[in-house]
Amino acid sequence: MAEAPSLPYRTTGSTLLHPLSRLLGIPLDQVNFVACQLFALLAAFWFRIYLSPSHASSVVRHAFATLFGIYFAVFCFGWYSLHIFILVMMSYGIMNLASISNIHRYSFAVAIGYLTLCHISRLCIFHYGILTTDFSGPLMIVTQKITTLAFQVHDGIGRQAEDLTAEQSRLAVKRRPSLLEYLSYLLNFMSIIAGPCSNYKDYIAFIEGRHVHMKLLEVNWKQKGYDRLPDPSPTGAVAYKLCITLVSLLLFLTLTKSFPVTYIIDNQFINKTSFMSRLGYLYVVTQASKPKYYFAWTLADAVNNAAGYGFNGVDERGNFRWDLLSNLNIWNIETATSFKVYLENWNIQTAAWLKRVCYDRAPFHPTALTFILSALWHGIYPGYYFTFLTGILITLAARAIRNNCRHYFLSSEPLKVIYDIITWLVTQLAVCYTVAPFVLLAVEPTIKFYKSPIANFS
Repeated sequence: MAEAPSLPYRTTGSTLLHPLSRLLGIPLDQVNFVACQLFALLAAFWFRIYLSPSHASSVVRHAFATLFGIYFAVFCFGWYSLHIFILVMMSYGIMNLASISNIHRYSFAVAIGYLTLCHISRLCIFHYGILTTDFSGPLMIVTQKITTLAFQVHDGIGRQAEDLTAEQSRLAVKRRPSLLEYLSYLLNFMSIIAGPCSNYKDYIAFIEGRHVHMKLLEVNWKQKGYDRLPDPSPTGAVAYKLCITLVSLLLFLTLTKSFPVTYIIDNQFINKTSFMSRLGYLYVVTQASKPKYYFAWTLADAVNNAAGYGFNGVDERGNFRWDLLSNLNIWNIETATSFKVYLENWNIQTAAWLKRVCYDRAPFHPTALTFILSALWHGIYPGYYFTFLTGILITLAARAIRNNCRHYFLSSEPLKVIYDIITWLVTQLAVCYTVAPFVLLAVEPTIKFYKSPIANFS
C-alpha cells in the first residue's frame, strides 16, 4: 500500500502555482482549488455579460461552459480527472441505450458503483492521508447529477403523470438530452469543482435564457407597480457571498490549525482533562471544522450567481432571491433546535438529491436507506458509517422526543424559550458526537473516542 503524501505541497494536478503555494505555506491542492474557483468567478461574470442569451446561442453557451469545466478539472486533478470523464461517457451511453423502464436503475448502479470503486482506490493509494481536495469531490457531484437526470428522464418518459408527486412532475424531463447538453450539465465550469448539483430543467432554462423569466412570472408585478418585468442583478448577492467566503477562509486558516481534531483522542486530554473542558473542546473543534465547507460551498454559489444562475424568485419582503443553488444556511445551522433542522440547512443540495432519488422512492425504511446511501456516497472510510448510522438513531430519537414532549412547552412564551435553549444545546452536542467519527475517519480513533471516559468529572 502506498504511503500517504509526505510533501505539504503535493497535488495530483498542475504544479504551475507551486511557487505561490510555497510562499503562502498552503498545500498546492488547496491553492489550485481556490485559483480555479476565483478564475471561474471572473469567467462567470464574463459569461453573463458577453455570452448572455441575447448575445450567443445556446450551443455556444453550452460549449464554452463545458470546455472551461474540462480545463478546470484537468488543472486541479491531472490525469485523475479521467475518472470523471469516463463515468460521464459511460452514463451517456446508458442514457441513450438503456430502456426507459430501466434507465434510472442502470444509471444509479453504474454511477454509485464507479464512485465506490474510486473511493476504494483512494483508500489504497492515499490511505488516511488523502488530499484536502482531490478528484473524488467532483466525481461525487457528477454522480448526483447523473442519477438526478436519469430519474427525471424516467419520470418524464417512463411514468404516468398521475403516478408522480407534484415535485417529480415539475422536474420531469420529457426527452433525452443531446451529447452537448449532457456534457454541459455535468461538466460546466460553474459547478465542476465544488458543485452544487442542480436540476437539469433549471440548468437548461438558464442556458437558454428562460431561467430568470420563469421565476419572475410567478409574481404579479403589476400589483407591485411595475409596468414590465424587472431585471434582477446578482451583483449584490455575489458581493455578500464573497464576504462570507473571505471570513470563512480566515477562520479556516486560523481555527482549524489551532484546534486539531486528533486532540480529542490524545491520552493526556482524555485522562487529565475535566469533563466540561473535553465537552467544550469537542464543540469548538466541531465548529473549527465548518469554515472550510462554508468557504467552498458559498464560493461555488457565488460563481453560479455571477454567471446569472441561481435566481429563485422573490421573498415575502419583495427582495430578489439568489438561493436556488445555495448549499447551506449558516444562521439556521448555528441556531438549529433540532437535528432535522440542522440537516435541512447543511449541504442543502445533497439533502435534496437524497430526498429525490432515495427517500421519496424508497419501498421501506426511507430514513435508514437515505442515511446509508449518504454514507456510501461520501466514501468507504469507516468513520463515515459510524456517523451516518448514529445519525439514523439520533434522527429517530429526536423525532420521537419532539412529537411526545414539545407540545408541553407551547403553553407560554417563557416555556417555549426554555425548550428552544435546551433543544439548541442538545442538538449542538448531538451533532458534535455524531460527526466526530466523520473527521477521524478510521476505526481505531473512533472507538477510542467513543470509549473515552466522557462521564469522568475529575
